[in-house]
Amino acid sequence: MSEERFWTTDEYASTAKFAVQDGAMTMRQAGRIFRLDPAPPKAEDINDYIVSAVRENDLTYFTYFLHHYEPRLNKRVYRFLLTEGIDRYEPLRFLDYKLSVVLVMLECLQNYAPNKGADFLTYAHYFIGNALLDCRRQEEAGSFKSLDEYKAARGIAWLYNNSGKSEKEVIAQYADEQSCTEETAAEYLTLARQNRSRVPFYCTMQDDDGEETGEDVTRDDSWNYADILWNGIRADAVRAAFDKLDYMEQDFIEMRNAICMTCGRVGSWDERASFEKIATDYEYTTTGGAEKAYKKIVDKLTAHLVDAGVLGVVELKQIERNKKIAAAAYQYKAAHRFANDDDEWGEIRFDFSNGTAETVKLADGDFCKSKVFAEVAIRRILQIPFKELPKKLTIPCKLEMERMRYGV
Repeated sequence: MSEERFWTTDEYASTAKFAVQDGAMTMRQAGRIFRLDPAPPKAEDINDYIVSAVRENDLTYFTYFLHHYEPRLNKRVYRFLLTEGIDRYEPLRFLDYKLSVVLVMLECLQNYAPNKGADFLTYAHYFIGNALLDCRRQEEAGSFKSLDEYKAARGIAWLYNNSGKSEKEVIAQYADEQSCTEETAAEYLTLARQNRSRVPFYCTMQDDDGEETGEDVTRDDSWNYADILWNGIRADAVRAAFDKLDYMEQDFIEMRNAICMTCGRVGSWDERASFEKIATDYEYTTTGGAEKAYKKIVDKLTAHLVDAGVLGVVELKQIERNKKIAAAAYQYKAAHRFANDDDEWGEIRFDFSNGTAETVKLADGDFCKSKVFAEVAIRRILQIPFKELPKKLTIPCKLEMERMRYGV
């Protein structure tokens, strides 16, 4: 990177050869504003464009990067607007958010060091999120002194919405978690009430005399994303595991599961992206390729949760199958933070004609008295029709729940 000079945002903006008249832009135009014709030279990875831009101090490579990144950028802005309840079909607003993200990426480019190991989008992910939030901050009904103040107000609002605790308890918890005074926490909660442009998350019920009772009547339980997506696994562990994924992996998880891990909003299951759409957006040659990539990402996320000690995994491999008598045998392995790659596999034999199973050998790491992981494997396999038995299967289970259930 040249120490003398780098591109300024004004210089970059001057290279954008388009003119927009009020009301004249369409969503198609807003969504293709960075597309180049003819298309730029292909690279094996779009991060290669960024590396070239940094090493050669040439903005042309950044325009190549934007050409390929724009569909994903559109998706991220679209999902953010959807989460915030904003009209996502307003072209000029959509473009404003996109340009804010591009400008912050240019700022990140000045400090990006390719030799540190992280790709550019992983490095810029946090700053991109801040850029979107800052755009939202400027549209709020009230005003905030800074982005940090705005994020603090959103944070305590989210905590209040999802904790089920009283206002006083939420203020005390937030103050303790953020190492601030309760007076400061109370100010943030007040700001959140006054300045949210969406439907207020808190209001009070009035009694017959018109006096406020202080009773909360508008808690939004639908935002409890830990319970909805992860079936009760601790949200902090999921957040930490998610943060260990790179940008593309995080995007896959959010798209496929209709969830925003930034704010915790869970969308309708109908809103989740199909593998066909993911394949198109990420330029996979087949839908199967996108599905295979997604499954690898899920396995990686699962491994992080196993390492955190809140999730167990049972791995199964079919070693025998007899169609005549509807029987099968599987090797199984208990994967959790007390297990390792050298542990021996156990064996379970299934009789589908009678709906029974026998644990022939316990896997290392299984609990010898209760056979926790063997029981998990048996329950799952017996639910599958014999004709559909998989050759390999990975079954996640809530490790702490299984321990309590079996008293180990």
